[in-house]
Amino acid sequence: MAEASGEVWFYHLERSTLDQVLPELLDRTLQRGWRARVRIADADQRREIDERLWIWREDSFLAHGLSDEAHAKRQPILLTGDHANLNGSQALFIVDQSDMSLSEEFERCFIIFDGRDEAALSTARGRWKTLKEQGANLAYWKQSDEGRWEKAA
Repeated sequence: MAEASGEVWFYHLERSTLDQVLPELLDRTLQRGWRARVRIADADQRREIDERLWIWREDSFLAHGLSDEAHAKRQPILLTGDHANLNGSQALFIVDQSDMSLSEEFERCFIIFDGRDEAALSTARGRWKTLKEQGANLAYWKQSDEGRWEKAA
C-alpha cells in the first residue's frame, strides 16, 4: 500500500447501503469542483454501480463512464478496476476492498466499507492501522442513530 499524502476518510456503513451513500458522496465531490474515480475490483459490481448512477434520482443522474470505454479522460466520475488516473481525478473512492495503491495521487481518498461484513471490517481496520503508522491524515466517519454522518476520529 502506497503512502497517501492527501486525506483518507473511512466511511463505516451500518445504517445505509453503498447504493445510498456512494451517489451522495460523488455528488458532493462534483459540487466541490473535483473529478472522482471509483475503484471497484469486481467487474459485476462495477456494472451494477454504473447502472445505478444513471438512475440515482428520478430527476437526476450522475454523469460518469467506465475506464475501458471511449472518452474516459473526459468523465467527471470514472468507474475502474485499475490504477490509472485517466480523468485526472482529485478524489479516489474504494468501495470493495480494492487495492489502495497509488492513493497518494489524490486530495482525498474515501474508503467505504460495510460494518456488517466481518471481512470488510477487518480489512478496514488493517488499512487504518497501516495508514496511521505511515502518518496519513485520517478521518473516520460513522452514522448516528438518526443516520447523519459524524466524525468519530
